[in-house]
Amino acid sequence: MRHPHVSRPVSAAPPAVPLVAVAHGSRDPRAAATVESLMEAVRLARPEVPVRAAYLDHAAPTLAGALSELTEAVVLPLLLTEAYHSRVDIPGALAEASARRPRLRVRRGTTLGPHPLLIDALERRLAEAGVAAGDPGTAVVLLSAGSSDHRANATVAGIARRWAGRGWWSVSAAYASAAAPTPEDEVRRLLAAGAPRVVVAPYLLAPGYFADKTRAAALAAGAEVVADVLGAAPEVSAVLLERYEQALRTGERSASA
Repeated sequence: MRHPHVSRPVSAAPPAVPLVAVAHGSRDPRAAATVESLMEAVRLARPEVPVRAAYLDHAAPTLAGALSELTEAVVLPLLLTEAYHSRVDIPGALAEASARRPRLRVRRGTTLGPHPLLIDALERRLAEAGVAAGDPGTAVVLLSAGSSDHRANATVAGIARRWAGRGWWSVSAAYASAAAPTPEDEVRRLLAAGAPRVVVAPYLLAPGYFADKTRAAALAAGAEVVADVLGAAPEVSAVLLERYEQALRTGERSASA
């Protein structure tokens, strides 16, 4: 006897957990525009994931505002190194949100860097400025914003050491604030040491005060090229999505995580 076919309802996949990326924020409107360009790149790559940005200062929405309509989220720092903002500011904002909304579930992920893809992004920006990747006649100054946290500065110096293995004349770190050397001092040192040419690769996510100030100073000191900031480079959006997946697998499910 043939049994009639009985269709079974197909259970829909659960909705994706929203991604909230937290940037430092700036008075310079170019910074927020760059963050939004990065968010749009993430949306194009993963259209099923709700994506929004939040800012610690100078721009809206705040982290609490970005979380206000959500019951669950992955919160990711749009920061390149672990320092005060990722260790203190973001956990503090999440603890405050948890106190107000105890049922809010948040997985907190790690900062973007360090990550090998970010070195690829740095080389992309240099290539766009006419500097061939791994040119043995080029010394690279890896420019970071700098931090009062020596661990963050040491992380940038470590990135420079690893990047130097890709064939450059040298790669060395410099800092826009809070640490030495400054980019202009490092450019002068490299030229005095016999570097055929010196270029600067900003390890900065968005344009603003530091990027403008250091560009002018480095060029005046003799740098041949200062590349653009990382911005919405495809490698940056790829790292952000990798951090999102890592947080989904391992992140703590609490707002005070």
